Amino acid sequence: MTTRYPTASVGNGYIFNMNNPKISIICALSENRVIGQGDRIPWHIKADLIHFKEKTFHHTIIMGRNTFDSLLGYYERSGRPMPERNNIIVTHDANYNPKQANCFVVDSIDKALQKAKEIEKKEVFISGGEQIFKQTIHLADKLYLTIVNGNFEGDKYFPDYSMFKKAISKEEKEEKGQRFTFIELIR
Repeated sequence: MTTRYPTASVGNGYIFNMNNPKISIICALSENRVIGQGDRIPWHIKADLIHFKEKTFHHTIIMGRNTFDSLLGYYERSGRPMPERNNIIVTHDANYNPKQANCFVVDSIDKALQKAKEIEKKEVFISGGEQIFKQTIHLADKLYLTIVNGNFEGDKYFPDYSMFKKAISKEEKEEKGQRFTFIELIR
């Protein structure tokens, strides 16, 4: 279990760790909390990909190996380099080598958080997948969610986040007929 450190309040009741970076989760999910079907996201919303890139740029991201491989595949197909950020990849495969700059491979969430604390001073983002979210939802200070309108078929789900009750930002959007909402929540 990760040790929580002293906190202090900052405007609007937001709480941050004085000795650690803020821990945030960033995810797109449907109204029925689906985040994936197989190894794919069941929608393609370019604005969400841009949102993800803007929020995480120059920060540290913790993710599982499948999530990292999915992001890497996206950038390889687009011909663009991955954005400048530190990627901490959680996997039990001791031989996994992402062959990318600024990537760190660890075998547990505790080790990922420890590594993040060494390299990030402001905000660490957790970006999935399902098991990583389940193991970290109780540690998160803030959620950056893209709620995709509709119920989707899937086999990967975002955990219950009902403990995050205060919306500090909410913006409804539409792209190619698909409605979605960017929302930021704190406890």
